[in-house]
Amino acid sequence: MGLISFLRDKGRQIFGKKEKEVTKEVALTKTEKLKAEIERLGLNVNDLQLELCEQVIVTGSADTTATAERVALALGNVEGVGSVDNQLNVLNPEPEARYYTVESGDSLSKISKAMYGDPMQYEKIFHANKPMLEHPDKIYPGQKLRIPQ
Repeated sequence: MGLISFLRDKGRQIFGKKEKEVTKEVALTKTEKLKAEIERLGLNVNDLQLELCEQVIVTGSADTTATAERVALALGNVEGVGSVDNQLNVLNPEPEARYYTVESGDSLSKISKAMYGDPMQYEKIFHANKPMLEHPDKIYPGQKLRIPQ
């Protein structure tokens, strides 16, 4: 999977505003919050381990490539995370998805037209990014999305 870059100042806010300084105690708290986010989304990873340094390093094993990619996106689309090194072992590998960073004025149908040549394929992108996306209209600039083959 490898390293995926994200916009550090965009994304879901799960860290408190007081946690600006990185200390061992704060890093542990942030790691626990990131693990809780993966659990909240129902993404199943065996032996999930997160290391928080300059980036989030994620290890463990996932059943599918799609699950591994969703975990990386869930972690990276958190405000304060600039990159994710996805080292998850995939038990049933499949072709990797492409990634797209949402720009101002984008919609899933506009992205679908650009990526597939058909705006009506937006549901394919929406489903590829569930459970992080709750509604097709709830995307934001800077968010990174999976674009399945």
